[in-house]
Amino acid sequence: MTEGNFVDYVKLYVSSGKGGKGSAHLHREKYITKGGPDGGDGGRGGHVIIKGNANLWTLYHLKFKRHFRAEHGSHGSKSRSTGSDGQDIYIEVPLGSVIRDTETNEIIFEITDDQEEKILVEGGMGGRGNWHFKSPTNQTPRYAQPGMEGQERMVTIELKILADVGLVGFPNAGKSTLLSVLTSAKPKIADYEFTTLKPNLGIVEYRDYKSFVMADIPGIIEGAAEGKGLGHYFLRHIERNSILLFLIPADADDIHKQYEILLDELRRYNPEMLDKERFIVISKSDMLDDELKAEMKAELDASLPIDYMFISSVAQEGLTQLKDRLWAMLND
Repeated sequence: MTEGNFVDYVKLYVSSGKGGKGSAHLHREKYITKGGPDGGDGGRGGHVIIKGNANLWTLYHLKFKRHFRAEHGSHGSKSRSTGSDGQDIYIEVPLGSVIRDTETNEIIFEITDDQEEKILVEGGMGGRGNWHFKSPTNQTPRYAQPGMEGQERMVTIELKILADVGLVGFPNAGKSTLLSVLTSAKPKIADYEFTTLKPNLGIVEYRDYKSFVMADIPGIIEGAAEGKGLGHYFLRHIERNSILLFLIPADADDIHKQYEILLDELRRYNPEMLDKERFIVISKSDMLDDELKAEMKAELDASLPIDYMFISSVAQEGLTQLKDRLWAMLND
């Protein structure tokens, strides 16, 4: 998927259908001069329904269609005939979508399961026909209820990626290169910061036809939790990853300090992020000789609070061991 096709934020106008009017018809038939009321009820207006679709990975299909209007209910008619309900409108979204009210920013609901359906705006109820209102003192009511108006709403849909492993690191740490080597994804790769502006997804193939999903998130910088850099635009994508894989390049000035900065940004954005399993990989380790790697290992064993591993995406060193480790963590 190209970067331009990844859409994770859209605003929509939705409007449900109006209920049909009840009928005020009076029964007329040969030899029956004064038939009673037989007006039928109006049909319900159509709902606007959000539906989860596991085959969708982005909101791109909603990029160019921003207005959704459901059908109005039909009016009631004679012989107590009820009008047909207005046709419902279904808006399919990828799993992990959060639906908010645009005006209040309040979360209405979230979609996390395939084929899950939730009504966004309900259609108006149909009006009751005049036969509902007959009584001993009013045997021929000549009135019926009008249908209820539909609802309209501006909503914002945000996508939080559902992936097994999320890559976390500073810009230019080698996240996109690792994703391109482990999966068939083709993220943009270049030697400058913020090459990745949109998240990329890839499927990592494992032994015996098993697989898991890995997400490359745009690089974090200090202050991201307050919106600095790309800020909240991409931090939300890490919330639903099962494992956080921290990538720190071997040529970093202080590997332990970089890890603490990244961890602090996640903590400030959402403290629950720290409950996820974490693992550190030291990327670009092909730049290190054996002696330097041994010195770094001695320092890291003493300073890093969690397990780590040396890898090189370019030289393809340690990648099989990395997949083994991630698979074990996912199935622990």
